Amino acid sequence: MSGNVIRGKVWKFGDNVDTDQIIPARYLNTSDPYELAQHVMEDSEHPNFAKEHKKGDIIVAGRNFGSGSSREHAPIAIKYAGVPVVIAKSFARIFFRNAINMGLPIVESPEAVDKINHGDEVEVDLEGGTIKILRTGEVYKATKFPKELMDILRAGGLMEYAKSRLGR
Repeated sequence: MSGNVIRGKVWKFGDNVDTDQIIPARYLNTSDPYELAQHVMEDSEHPNFAKEHKKGDIIVAGRNFGSGSSREHAPIAIKYAGVPVVIAKSFARIFFRNAINMGLPIVESPEAVDKINHGDEVEVDLEGGTIKILRTGEVYKATKFPKELMDILRAGGLMEYAKSRLGR
């Protein structure tokens, strides 16, 4: 993750996008993150997401994003597809932790999600805890991460953070 402000075009999804929609189980025979990324969101309401999105596009979703299994493949597939942040009304707890551990920023903002449309461009300020919809200029409060989580995200995930702390 580089920089505090992330800007991108929105792909909007609904509520209860589970890990099987994010990365279908039929692709879990690989641990190659780039191969997983080729199938991200394939079983969701936007089945062509992996083929049509551009690096830097942002996923916006409703409630309970990432529910289902605890597989780490889901945030890995999203991250390696070039999605710099996921915005949702809420996240499943295990997905939230896995995303942070993998270095994928995720922010909650129910108010912003209600106002963001598919195709909008938004700016997410991770340190400031805000989301700006460029079409309207409206700014909404979002998850503001404590320093420790920002350090993990900046390092690219928990493993890289631990390595840097151990001096390797």
